[in-house]
Order: sequence, then C-alpha cells, then structure tokens
Amino acid sequence: MDGVWTKVTTQLTGARLVLSDCVAPGSVRLEGGAIAEVVEGAAPGSGAAEDLDGDYLIPGIVDIHTDHVEKHLVPRAHAPWDPLTAVMAHDAQIIASGTTTVFDSLSVGASLKNPERREMLGPLLDALERASAEGLLRAEHRVHLRCEISDPETPDLVDASVGRPLTRLMSVMDHAPGDRQSPDLQRWISRSAAALDLSVEEATARADELIARAREVGPAVRAHCAAAAAAHGLTLMSHDDATTEHVALAAAEGGGISEFPTTCVAARAAKAAGLLVAAGAPNYLRGGSQSGNVAVRELLQKGLVDLLASDYVPRSPLDAAFGIAEDDGLGIGLPEAVAMATRAPALAAGMADRGVIEAGMRADLVRVRRLDGRSWIRAVWRDGRRVV
Repeated sequence: MDGVWTKVTTQLTGARLVLSDCVAPGSVRLEGGAIAEVVEGAAPGSGAAEDLDGDYLIPGIVDIHTDHVEKHLVPRAHAPWDPLTAVMAHDAQIIASGTTTVFDSLSVGASLKNPERREMLGPLLDALERASAEGLLRAEHRVHLRCEISDPETPDLVDASVGRPLTRLMSVMDHAPGDRQSPDLQRWISRSAAALDLSVEEATARADELIARAREVGPAVRAHCAAAAAAHGLTLMSHDDATTEHVALAAAEGGGISEFPTTCVAARAAKAAGLLVAAGAPNYLRGGSQSGNVAVRELLQKGLVDLLASDYVPRSPLDAAFGIAEDDGLGIGLPEAVAMATRAPALAAGMADRGVIEAGMRADLVRVRRLDGRSWIRAVWRDGRRVV
C-alpha cells in the first residue's frame, strides 16, 4: 500500500475505544498511517471529524492462520481459478471481516483430499507478491507455510518458498490418521470413505499408506522444515499437538507456538514449555471442535489460550473476541479477548507496531456495532486509510 495510496489525516470521535486495559469513550487522530493521539472522553484537536456514534473501535484483526485463499483458487474440485483474481477475491473477504493483517496459510505438500496442493503453492505465492507490490490488496498479506511432513516432496517445496519476500511463518503438520488431529482411526476411515466416495476397504488402504509414509519420511521432513525456519528467522509452529511428547518435540525444534492443540494435556505442556497456544476461533463459536478434539472454551476456562486464529472462517476471530467477552462463564473482559485476536498474534508474528490502540502504533482499526449478539463491521482503516 505504501507509495500507492496517499495517507491522510483523520479524526474519529464518539467511539467506545477498546484499549489494552479498558473500554472507554474517546477519540483518535490518525496521521500518516499511524495513530497520532488517543484521548479518552473528548475529541483530539479540532476541525472536521467522523462521529462513530458510540460504536466500538478496536485494533485491526491480525490473523496468523487462514486456509481460505485456497478455497478461492479451487472453488470446486478440479475447477481451478485464476490465481491473481482468486487472491483479490480472498482479500475482499478478509478486509470485510475486520482483518487488516493476514497470514495466508499455504499448503506445502499434498494431502489425501487435495493432491493438487503441490501445484497450487507457486502460483499463489506469485499472485500474492504481485498483488501486494501493485497495491491491489486492502489488507496486508504475509505468508504462513504449513508443511505436510508425510509428503516426501515437501522439503523441495519448502526450499523454493521459504526465502520468498512475503514468507514470515512456518508450521509443521502431520495429518496421518491415528494421531494428532485424527486420533480415532475408524472415525477417520468412515469420514474419508464418505467424503471421497471410497469403499471402507479402499479408505482403510489409504489410511495404512498415510501412516506408513508419515512414519518413514515424517521425521526427516519435519527436521528439514525446522532447520529451514531457523535459517530464515521464521517463527515455527507445531500443528495439532496432542501429547506432552509432541510438545517436547516442538520445543526441541525451537518452536514458538503450539497451534490448535487437540488436548488440554498438550496445551498445558505447551504453556509450561514457554510456547504460546493458538486456538481456532471457529472451535469456540461452534461450541466445540469439528474433529471431535478439545473445545476451545474449555482451554479458555483453564487459562490455556494466548491467541486466536481464523483457521477456515475469516470472520471468526472478531466474532469470537466479542463472544468470549460476553460469555459469563469465562470471566474474560473485552480488552483481553480482543487482544487475543489483535495484539497477541501481532507480537507472536514479530509485528510490534500494530494490534493495539496507542499513539505511535499502526492506524489499523475496525468500527464495530453489536446487534443482537452479532457484530456489524461498519468501517475498516488500514495504515490510516479507510478501506471498508
């Protein structure tokens, strides 16, 4: 956006400011892409101002994991879309969800359901880089490489992608059934048979193949990914930790985040090891995991969540933040809940210049009105410019 859109001076008055430690009526002045002044209870300065009419003003959402861009590239099976058009459509949904900084989680390596992912990675990276360079995107996009360790081609794909300009995060994941995300092998077989139109015998054979491949190549692929992340200074995340052993491995690799732990045991071990815990916002909003694993609400009750990510629903971090704050059984205030979707992920990703409403911070802001327990996003500012 820099050098493409002119930065302007804006005064926002009459807001309910969600600050780091309280919610207070007040006003904000934006200059040159940054927050110039925050005043509780009165308008800063003088002159024309935009009255927010008592709506909440929160920092822009920082989402370190969304799979959604791939759904725009392949909206139906075997029906790929133009990558640049797909990226722009994805961006429109992201910014309209109140997310001003997004880490597009691109699959590195194939999965059983999506073998085409090997071919998707390069075109998506090219399209994201071009769209960012030409000012075609309203949110700020970075790349999170999520590396499938059961695919022997993953190391070559990592080497081709890890040094690219938008790449900032990496996660290692193992989707072989019988462990981590899918501990119930028979449930995985039944669901895969239905989803892929396979017989139970065929799905069982696929499961056996994935388990064998993960066992044979997984350790070496995972080690390659961890070394590449360290060499390029990327934050490393471990995906779907289920046991203390999983967490110990992540810590030994230099991991900083346990992403979507599937049990309380793993989340507690991650906290004890000094790892941050990232939870899926859709899990909280749905009232539980779509995979049958631990509910995020339970993790929140036990103080085992540091930050929220959208996973597969772009709107979910903002909606979850307000939902958590209004959940009487959690005792978490709105400033803390909003920080889980803004400041905490920003710091986890090494972006200390955003995620909080303070003078000197990036002017990434979202105007929100609550209606019958739902959030109406009325405006979004990114880098000081209104984009929604």
